[in-house]
Amino acid sequence: MARPVTLYSLQWGDLSLENVCAKAKAFGYDGLELGLPDHLDVQQTDAGYYKGIRELLEKNGLQLHAISTHLVGQAVCDRIDERHKAILPAYIWGDGEPEGVRQRAAEELIRTGKAAKALGVKTVVGFTGSSIWHYLYAFPPVTEAMIEEGYKDFARRFIPILDEYQKLGVRFALEVHPTEIAFDTFSACRALEAVGNHPAFGFNYDPSHLGYQGVDYVDFIYQFPDRIFHVHMKDAYWSDTPKQVGVFGGHVSFGDPRRYWNFRSVGRGKINFEEIIRALNAIGYQGPLSVEWEDSAMDREHGARESCGFTKRINFQTSKHAFDAFFAKE
Repeated sequence: MARPVTLYSLQWGDLSLENVCAKAKAFGYDGLELGLPDHLDVQQTDAGYYKGIRELLEKNGLQLHAISTHLVGQAVCDRIDERHKAILPAYIWGDGEPEGVRQRAAEELIRTGKAAKALGVKTVVGFTGSSIWHYLYAFPPVTEAMIEEGYKDFARRFIPILDEYQKLGVRFALEVHPTEIAFDTFSACRALEAVGNHPAFGFNYDPSHLGYQGVDYVDFIYQFPDRIFHVHMKDAYWSDTPKQVGVFGGHVSFGDPRRYWNFRSVGRGKINFEEIIRALNAIGYQGPLSVEWEDSAMDREHGARESCGFTKRINFQTSKHAFDAFFAKE
């Protein structure tokens, strides 16, 4: 059976869920990945609210395999500043006092796990934020003790969340991504170690964030075969020649043609999705392939439609037999 191809709704947060459902179905998707807070209110405790969402999806012939809380999750471990006010619900931002914001964000993640259970979903995708991301370029010199404290801070804040998820039968899939506690293969290993290889903690695999960093994004799958809980299909392009703006982004906006790299519609960048599908087949991943569409230079409806078609074409399953198994004769 082919893996379901879903559309992440966060980039469509300006539209109602009803509208997004209709568009996703028309584009050819099998389901949605619901993005918080625009398309799911986890403050709701009425079972009827969640039943209504399931019925809306079913009415449109759409599946639901994951919900995502990138914006709120970012605030759990981050150094909070005015940027977070723009991405957080007002009841989490509150008065903006940093520790209060972090605590309210953590509470919201637990509510998100409960919402996932109410929806019959086993995976919550999201960010963690990081208290040590600003140490990325190690000057002034950064000590190992400072980095270790960052991972301890992550563990202190996330293990209670993960414990609640385990009780609920839900898993948290961190999207390995710059600004998070895990942003490449090595830091992902360290994050796992920090939480004691907690069974409720794994990864949302998104190759676009690894490729432009120079990380082996196919090898990442083989390194974490039992921790790939969810997959984003997202592409990126990086230049073969020097550019005015390097890998760090130069304080210019996404999509600027002077940048060394930019996100692109699936199949239009440099990510080798053929090898990714083969690696996912090798580890036995049968979860959704969720299109997180981000291309500043393309109309999103055009991009979402063609990304769906590309993903479905490349979404092949592994063979049950070696190619030469049929040569032998009894």
